[in-house]
Amino acid sequence: MLTKPAHKSRWLAIMSALLVGLVVLVAAVSALLPMIRPSGDPIAVEVRSVAAAVIFVGSYLALAIGRIPGLSIDRAGIALVGAGLMVGSGALSLQQAYQAIDLDTITLLLGMMILVANLRLSGFFAIATDWVGAHARRPLILLAAVVATSGIFSAFLVNDAICLVLTPLVLDLTLAMGRGPIPYLLAVAMASNIGSTATITGNPQNIMIGSFSQIPYARFALTLGPVALIGLSVTVGLIALFYRDEFTGAARLNLTKSTVKLHSVLVIRAMLATLIVILCFFAGVLPAKAAIIVGGLLLLTRRLKSGRIYAEIDWSLLLMFAGLFIIVAGAQHRLLTPEIAAAVGGFHLDHIPALSAVTAVLSNLVSNVPAVLLMKPFVDSLKDHDTAWLVVAMASTLAGNFTVLGSIANLIVVQRAAAVGIAISFRDYFRVGAPLTLITLAIGTLWLWL
Repeated sequence: MLTKPAHKSRWLAIMSALLVGLVVLVAAVSALLPMIRPSGDPIAVEVRSVAAAVIFVGSYLALAIGRIPGLSIDRAGIALVGAGLMVGSGALSLQQAYQAIDLDTITLLLGMMILVANLRLSGFFAIATDWVGAHARRPLILLAAVVATSGIFSAFLVNDAICLVLTPLVLDLTLAMGRGPIPYLLAVAMASNIGSTATITGNPQNIMIGSFSQIPYARFALTLGPVALIGLSVTVGLIALFYRDEFTGAARLNLTKSTVKLHSVLVIRAMLATLIVILCFFAGVLPAKAAIIVGGLLLLTRRLKSGRIYAEIDWSLLLMFAGLFIIVAGAQHRLLTPEIAAAVGGFHLDHIPALSAVTAVLSNLVSNVPAVLLMKPFVDSLKDHDTAWLVVAMASTLAGNFTVLGSIANLIVVQRAAAVGIAISFRDYFRVGAPLTLITLAIGTLWLWL
């Protein structure tokens, strides 16, 4: 006899299978209908619009949940299946699907991943963490140092990658010092989200926005950098407030010097490459161009096999992006009617507070990357295009701190901690993340509005 949880899981799997079957069936009907009726026939057109809507809603629902119960498929697989069904149903032609993929975004992400992989494998991040541990003599100083390290690195090197690198290092550091790791791990996740607000290369959604908007890197950083700096200060204050027992008192920290495996030549090379890329960004070089050229040149080495670099790259994230571009393009092509555009206009997205609120809510419903893609056709139509994109970048990123499910960076920290027996609960995250999100969103909205 099945226990209640097993019975519930079985029914979830059955319902999921039925819903997936329905989506595939609708796509198949849409694909086969032109064999029976002319492609311009009103019924055929309507069926393709319905198919696009069903595929879009089904894909986004699965992406928001992060899985399909009963199936071993992740977000990247869901995005690929949704993209395939969009093309298969006729909502988009294969050529239109190719054109929907923003190669600047994919290229920039790939280049930055190669750069971060070189920094990690050279031992740079381990050195930086070791230095922080050696100089942070009080818990509050250690917290501020972790926030600063996570926030600053995330501003330039993509926050998801920074969380992958820093989480195990911060875990080792805090356990070696005899401290409770949870507040410091929260600091890694929350600071990475807030710090990444500052630049185009801070996170995947900002990379997309930089490509869509063509806002110069320096202008983006000068506009949103102050929001990130203030937000990082608020992060230190709130974590210290909610974990008072950890940070009150005069406990002095001691750390036994660790033996970091260091490749001096690789460290210097990776640091120089990072500096060159950042200078190119501020000099106005197309970010995707600078990142992929410098990233490619970093592969020219005798000391580090290319395969080790490739193993560090999040290929599934690149695949998910490609699929999302196609899914959204199919929905936009078939569903974005003047009536829908007018209805969305009723939200007054030309007003900064309204645009910020809608973006933040949408980011927590479907995650920040899909939210930015959903907002694109509406933001493009606004009069002050650049300011609107800056608002979307700010709100979609800061909203990621609201819950542990708000961004991939949060999930990376939680999952890496769980792998070594450190459990960060939904409540642990929410009691700091929710007020932090509301405060930083208010600061960011006022900064861009006034």
